[in-house]
Amino acid sequence: MRILLTNDDGIFAKGIETLYIALAREHEVTVVAPETEQSAVGHAITWLSPLRVNMVKRNGTFFGYALTVRPPIA
Repeated sequence: MRILLTNDDGIFAKGIETLYIALAREHEVTVVAPETEQSAVGHAITWLSPLRVNMVKRNGTFFGYALTVRPPIA
């Protein structure tokens, strides 16, 4: 099964990493999350800033994609 995993706490949050580890044992998991925490900015929008996507590694291996966007795409 393919799973898209996202949050509003940011790609470096402990929770998204824990969930990724648990799900990746049996599934193909793709992580796409904001570069920084975006909690409580649900009414903000990305208007004049370009959308940037950065590949992120954790523990030396590819983990997912970090977005510079408000609100995070979910």
